[in-house]
Amino acid sequence: MIKKKFSRGNKRNRIYRPFLQKKEEHRINDSIDTPKVRLVGASFIENGIYSIQEAIQFSRERELDLVEINPKLNPPVCKILDYKKFLYEQKKRKKQFKAKQIKVNTKEIRFGPQIGDHDGKVKIKSAEKFLMRGDKVKVFVFFKGRSIVYKDQGKIKLLKFAEEIEEYGKVEQMPIMEGKRMYMILAPKKF
Repeated sequence: MIKKKFSRGNKRNRIYRPFLQKKEEHRINDSIDTPKVRLVGASFIENGIYSIQEAIQFSRERELDLVEINPKLNPPVCKILDYKKFLYEQKKRKKQFKAKQIKVNTKEIRFGPQIGDHDGKVKIKSAEKFLMRGDKVKVFVFFKGRSIVYKDQGKIKLLKFAEEIEEYGKVEQMPIMEGKRMYMILAPKKF
């Protein structure tokens, strides 16, 4: 029996990626390289233009950080504050802003030009449900094969659909023909 040595492959083929350091959002303390800065928002000193050494000295006396808020102005705007706390509050504000944003979904309802009365009522009920939730509804009438002849009938169906659902939503876009389908967009009414 021949024993083979265990090999982990050729080490030359390994790819090493350099460790990427996170770039700081703001320059702080000694990384600010301008000779003068505009200090704002500090209750213990007057707002105004100070040399960088004075500003860093003020921040070190209070055991806080000198943070560059707006580097585009001349001289750049800086604040004396606790940097970690500042980052935490910024992150918290972003999270709250994101939570306040309302995402609007678009739901689709499809039917043919010769849809029956009961089937149409079922489609209307589902559209009402979507509009009550605050979603937009895109209503399609699709024409298969020779049913393209019934374009007028399809437009009438869409307008009837909009009339039936008028209590819950309003027509945002009137019926438009696109290829072999006609569609209309309904938006929810504000209650």
